[in-house]
Amino acid sequence: MDNNRNLIIAVLLSIALFFGWEFAMSRLYPESKHPAAPVTEQTTPGASVDQVQGTAPPPKVTRTREGGLQDAKDLALEQKDLAADLAAPGRVKIDAPELLGTINPVGARIDDVELKSHRETVAKNSGPVRLFSPAGTPAQQFAQFGWVGQGVKVPDANTQWQASGGPLAPGKPVTLRWDNGAGQRFTIRFSIDERYMITAEQTVANTSPTPALAQPYAFINRTSRTASQDTWTVHSGPIGAFDAAVDFSNNYDDVAKAGEVSPAGAPNWVGFTDIYWLSALVPQDKAGAKADFRAVDSEHYRADLIYDPVSVPTGKALTRTTRLFAGAKESDVLDSYEDAGVAKFGLAIDWGWFRWFEVPIFWLLKHLYTLVGNFGVAIILLTFIIRGLMFPVAQKQFASMAQMRAVQPKMKALQERYKDDKQQLQQEMAKLYKEEKINPLAGCLPIFLQIPVFFALYKTLLLSVDMRHKPFVLWIKDLSAPDPLHILNLFGLLDFNPPGFLGIGVLAVILGITMWLTFRLNPAQMDPVQQQIFSLMPWVMMFVMAPFAAGLLLYWITSNLLSVAQQQYLYSKHPQLRAQANKDKTDQARAAARDKK
Repeated sequence: MDNNRNLIIAVLLSIALFFGWEFAMSRLYPESKHPAAPVTEQTTPGASVDQVQGTAPPPKVTRTREGGLQDAKDLALEQKDLAADLAAPGRVKIDAPELLGTINPVGARIDDVELKSHRETVAKNSGPVRLFSPAGTPAQQFAQFGWVGQGVKVPDANTQWQASGGPLAPGKPVTLRWDNGAGQRFTIRFSIDERYMITAEQTVANTSPTPALAQPYAFINRTSRTASQDTWTVHSGPIGAFDAAVDFSNNYDDVAKAGEVSPAGAPNWVGFTDIYWLSALVPQDKAGAKADFRAVDSEHYRADLIYDPVSVPTGKALTRTTRLFAGAKESDVLDSYEDAGVAKFGLAIDWGWFRWFEVPIFWLLKHLYTLVGNFGVAIILLTFIIRGLMFPVAQKQFASMAQMRAVQPKMKALQERYKDDKQQLQQEMAKLYKEEKINPLAGCLPIFLQIPVFFALYKTLLLSVDMRHKPFVLWIKDLSAPDPLHILNLFGLLDFNPPGFLGIGVLAVILGITMWLTFRLNPAQMDPVQQQIFSLMPWVMMFVMAPFAAGLLLYWITSNLLSVAQQQYLYSKHPQLRAQANKDKTDQARAAARDKK
């Protein structure tokens, strides 16, 4: 086996794993078409306003890799609703380095959040990503803070809080106040850091002559209509860490079927995730809290965080501090919060089982990007590094090929002699390998080296928001997305997008050509049928790889070009192998000509 054939086998095995597993899971665990869930009871914190009545199934929604509204009517309605809701008087502005939005003093809700550093699309005039939208809008997602009381009048989702301070920014907190007129004063003090973390300090002061039993809570409410695709490689939906272990086991359908899901263990953080975005509540350390996920109706869901009830004596106050993360899943940012005490927060990025290999590849890629300032160039440099590290293996591989070529006559003689006795043939072949000191599996090692590299780069391009909307050169504006120029629509001149693998782009064609070039340098296969299969492989892979991220195709194209250079060099070191390869091709051409006659 030569280096390029190994790469093809590695990629084919990876693709078979991707699609085969997804096919199997879709058959074993089919998605519910229209899950219907029970409506949350009124005794649930904040239930009186955040629920959407009725259990009718939601309209069919086409989910994309990034999520968000897709239907034109929904998009128009969202803009109309936002214009009305955000124009309401009394909203408190949020203007932090990374977040822009408002706080709704009705219900103490953070329901308007945009991400300053991330655009909706790759277009330069695209607006910022909207993460939170008010209740009732098509893209509904918000966080609400409040209390459950026993024998105490507590604020609810309709309460009009009195706000002071603002706009909310680092070093500039905002305070909401409400007095129940019965001896209890409620206060929520919001503060924000330089990134995506908002801190809510909930305080109840008791001035009545009797103790007051109070139970602070917070929840995130969102629609599944804007959710990103949930696949076996990338989790989308409810997420949290419980007893310092991240739980990816529940999606929206699971919660819809159960009505309520309560993961075991003490919550470290809880919320909802999309491929790039995360909203999560982080409870106060050692304060005693529990968390669960619930279906409000057939398309709206909540992540609830509620503290243990505490009796507040006369003249005393109780404070619970909850943090709200609302932002992009930038690995450095998540890791910094984890270092600051949020357990396993970096694992909100669904790296999967092979995190031990994917994270170092991502780390190296980011450092290369820091050096060169272009992720496409960084991918090319990464390919050079990987192939450089594997070059000693390639040398041994070619040496093994030379040995195998040298003993071909003996192998053919054994095959002819024992053609009717396969067991004896295997024994004699093993004896020949031992006498000639040949390891027939030596050339297979690159397969095992290239599969994890390919898969790690695939996951990095798929998961990392750091790669989102990162350009290379010319028409490649987003290395994490497929090549936008398609041959079938004349590179965008025709107004339609080819479906699936028919969307052959420029990079896919270059991939096929470079793979064909590598095959031209390969020794011909002994089996004519096998040779025909490998001759077709470049063009088959051109179609298979077309829908993949442009960055992944860039990696493989670079790898193919390096293979050509590497093979030329190694052929110069093993001239007998080049001579044998040329002879095999000449013999095959003659045989093919005879067959035609």
